[in-house]
Amino acid sequence: MTSLQNKLETFGAGLAAAIEAEDLPAEVYHYFRPQINPPFAIWAEDGEEDSLEVNNKKAEQQIHGTTDYFTKTEYDPAVDCIQGYFESLENFGWKLQMVDYEDETHTIHFEWEWWLI
Repeated sequence: MTSLQNKLETFGAGLAAAIEAEDLPAEVYHYFRPQINPPFAIWAEDGEEDSLEVNNKKAEQQIHGTTDYFTKTEYDPAVDCIQGYFESLENFGWKLQMVDYEDETHTIHFEWEWWLI
């Protein structure tokens, strides 16, 4: 079984690299954001989903998490960049869970739910 830390570090680094490769201004953070000004993405794992047990040992661990993206730009190209990154991953499932306009911050908030094996 692959190390949990290795899976998560690889996921986070890949997400940041995908956005950076498109020369987009968004920053990527794990768990929290140290800034308030968008655009930025926050990703976090939040638990284990169904996993595979073999001979009373965990053979595969499925991790559940979310990625949130905050922007003030309508039709922000980073949204397609994030989804493109998700599509490029193996053993990875995802869905766009929510898109919302936040009146207080005048920010568009995208949220994806994902599963990583």
